Amino acid sequence: MTAAFDVERVLAELTLEEKAALTSGSDFWHTEGVERLGVPRVMVTDGPHGLRKQAESADHLGIGNSVPATCFPPAAALASTWDVDLLDRVGRALGRETRGNEVAVLLGPGVNMKRSPLCGRNFEYFSEDPALAGDLGAALVSGIQSEGVGTSLKHFAANNQETDRMRVSADVDERTLREIYLPAFERVVKRAQPWTVMCSYNKINGTYASQDHWLLTEVLRDEWGFEGLVVSDWGAVVDRVAAVAAGLDLEMPATGGRTDALVVDAVKNGRLDEAVLDTAVRRVLTLIARARPALAEPGSIDVEAHHALAREAAADGSVLLKNAPVDGTPVLPLSADDAARAVVIGEFARTPRYQGAGSSQVNPTRLDDALTALRSATGTELPFAAGFAVAGAGGDAAPTDAALLAEAVEVARGAGTVLLFLGLPAVDESEGYDRTHLDLPANQVALLRAVAAVNDRVVVVLANGSAVAVEWQDAAAAVLETWLGGQAGGSAVADLLLGVRNPSGKLAETIPHRVEDTPAFGNFPGDNGHVRYGEGVLIGYRWYDTRLIDVAYPFGHGLSYTTFGYSDVTASVSGEGASSAVDVSVTVTNTGDRAGAETVQVYVGDPEAAVLRPTRELKAFAKVALEPGESRTLQFTLDARDLSYWHPALRRWAVGGGRTVIEVGASSRDIRGTAEVTVTGEALHGTLTADSTVNEWLAHPRGAELLGAAFGEATAALDPTMLAMMGDMPMRVVAGFGMGGFDLAGLDDLVARAAA
Repeated sequence: MTAAFDVERVLAELTLEEKAALTSGSDFWHTEGVERLGVPRVMVTDGPHGLRKQAESADHLGIGNSVPATCFPPAAALASTWDVDLLDRVGRALGRETRGNEVAVLLGPGVNMKRSPLCGRNFEYFSEDPALAGDLGAALVSGIQSEGVGTSLKHFAANNQETDRMRVSADVDERTLREIYLPAFERVVKRAQPWTVMCSYNKINGTYASQDHWLLTEVLRDEWGFEGLVVSDWGAVVDRVAAVAAGLDLEMPATGGRTDALVVDAVKNGRLDEAVLDTAVRRVLTLIARARPALAEPGSIDVEAHHALAREAAADGSVLLKNAPVDGTPVLPLSADDAARAVVIGEFARTPRYQGAGSSQVNPTRLDDALTALRSATGTELPFAAGFAVAGAGGDAAPTDAALLAEAVEVARGAGTVLLFLGLPAVDESEGYDRTHLDLPANQVALLRAVAAVNDRVVVVLANGSAVAVEWQDAAAAVLETWLGGQAGGSAVADLLLGVRNPSGKLAETIPHRVEDTPAFGNFPGDNGHVRYGEGVLIGYRWYDTRLIDVAYPFGHGLSYTTFGYSDVTASVSGEGASSAVDVSVTVTNTGDRAGAETVQVYVGDPEAAVLRPTRELKAFAKVALEPGESRTLQFTLDARDLSYWHPALRRWAVGGGRTVIEVGASSRDIRGTAEVTVTGEALHGTLTADSTVNEWLAHPRGAELLGAAFGEATAALDPTMLAMMGDMPMRVVAGFGMGGFDLAGLDDLVARAAA
């Protein structure tokens, strides 16, 4: 065991120049070391769904020199498992591979919200919901860090697009930030304490995240209690001195000493307090000290066990969207006879699309394809036709190949079941740019239509990192959304189609009909260096459900080969105000004839809120495995935070109280039971001023008393319409008009008495 060096002793012996150097990388992937004091360099490397350790000479985005590593399904698929235990196990495997390759920190996971389905990096993010993303992200972080290596929670914050991502200002109000774009980060920080948090490239309301003191210090550290190190995204630092002052500890990658010199000069001329620099250095040294024990004993990696885990994760993250009956029986799972008579069509069946493009690309230890897996599992040389060519980016840019289409139609004609593999070409979605539409390539849709014309048992298997429009699904009897399945995705698909495994995935994002229906349409990706978050708190299902917009498939949707019944939904309140809690209970029963797993979702609605709130918001969930006929009662406790909204005036979380709706369901639009409770809210009275309205004075206990006495008989002279009009008048206007029986001097007296 390597003895950790004494952080405080080292800090005391460092020169100013060494301190500046330690808060920047030594190259693309390593921190700086100080040989004379025994401080080693440590390596950090890309994730988050697999280790991407490159040779020192390798470029940032290439994968040619990456070491082989298990390519687990990316976050889009992992999120669809809704399984925190599975995410923990995947995390432990990632941690073992990180440690085994002598890497100190795996850069991930990403918990940014899927504000728009067009974001090019959505495959790397979990969900459109902060509670789901936060819980899954915390599980993954805990699993990785249990192996003695660190993580880097990213990209903090409001990094929801790739267009102009290095400069754009995300213009978003504080309530929306607090309720939508920060909570996933907050959950992971408070529950799992990632070793590092990675700040994003973009600005937030005009300030670069890398030099945003409110974000990096006031919120992250002072409010949430983050104990680790803040590292920049690669190249995100614009002003290194301002960044250090704001709370950034480590700039990556190295700048050849250029920005180190700026830090040294700033300390010498008094623009940067050396104590602030010392704090950053201390955090870097602490990270290095934490990593040393695991790096000294890297251990071994069970490649086959990790591949098996990747196969399990890919299966559990696949979502059965549709499974219609043909001749009275759902087309899936395939019986032994159906499987023997099936045909496989689609280039993706033999050339799998299994991960996204960009910095997260992994060099897999092996790669399963669905065609080989299906032939092996059935013991049959199932007929295959490519059907289409994978060409350029989407739509008509990939022309229909008449010969390939004709061959596929002949293979499908007279077959028992057509297993049709469709999806997005890799070029359609990547880090660095956003998508321009939701559609599958036109040649693939043409293939589906042609095949469906000669066979009514078509099963579409999708491979895509982010949502696609499914307006073609009338031509398919079943649709299985596999997202990007990682290196074992081909075998996982075979397991699901043949009924070896029962689908249990649920959508972690809504699938809309059209891009025009999406919340950010018109405000994505912005222009002139700004993107306005005009939809506010209504993103994802919050938007569709509150505005009653029809969708193709709702958030939380996912079918199974069995069925589940819900009963005995109850809710009870304890405490009040900031100590309020609601206990929820529901019994779930497997009412089908095969074992399966169901994800129970608990939503909260606050129809009497003083601010616009979504119709429902996910606050808790649990995945439960049940044998046929088995029942289980699940208990959930919702705390005051689950019942709160961010109060814009008070700038804190607040329990408004009143009638509260608790919904338990299988998706946001498949509510199986509802309970209503009455929550006693907090006293949400702000400070009264001359600019406060009549209604605000009347809502304040002391204000109402003073105002009633001041108005006196003057109120009787006003008709109801005039009284209603006065409700939103600032008191200074009422006083100026002489409508309340007091002048501006009298109003000053009322304000003083209200504050007494």
